[in-house]
Amino acid sequence: MKVVLTEFVTLDGVSQGPGSPTEDISDGFTRGGWLVPYFDEAFVRQTVDWLARADGLLLGRRTYEAFARDWPRITDPDDPFTVRMNALPKYVVSTTLAEANWRPATILTGLADVGELKQSSGGELQIHGSARLGNALLKAGLIDVVRLVVAPTIIGSGRRLFEHPGDTAGLRLTEQAATPSGLLLLEYETVGAAPVAEYEGVSAFV
Repeated sequence: MKVVLTEFVTLDGVSQGPGSPTEDISDGFTRGGWLVPYFDEAFVRQTVDWLARADGLLLGRRTYEAFARDWPRITDPDDPFTVRMNALPKYVVSTTLAEANWRPATILTGLADVGELKQSSGGELQIHGSARLGNALLKAGLIDVVRLVVAPTIIGSGRRLFEHPGDTAGLRLTEQAATPSGLLLLEYETVGAAPVAEYEGVSAFV
């Protein structure tokens, strides 16, 4: 399976609390809910399509517990995500979680378990939220695809998505689109270390 990191971010790279002012107030964060004003039909259509490609969800403990609390409570029959989110297999990377009640669920104790899971046949193993887990997997070379929904907003504080010490990560843009509300929908493949070069004038590029 491919491991796919799907994240919502602001233009200044913040991924914390996109859906509500109270979604994630850790570290005193008070500026959540920044993605919701830009929801539109194109955004919903694309995210439904992405979720349809998943054969499983890969989550960190905090995100798993938040999703397990919230998704089973959604009863709107027209919600395009609920049935899929509740039915997909969940794989939780945690050394502290004793039991996973939002089923079907499997607890993984480390990144090596994720590496083994990648060898399974199937489509996509998708990470939603779980930015810390995504960073750790990116550093370990276990992310195959990065999907970003970039909101046209700068909020100036909050936990940023890509904050991982260690090796660089190179990405190749494979898909791009913009919604009428101004969201950028970007898909990248990982290509190992980020390339570098020295500028030698424009003649080298024309």
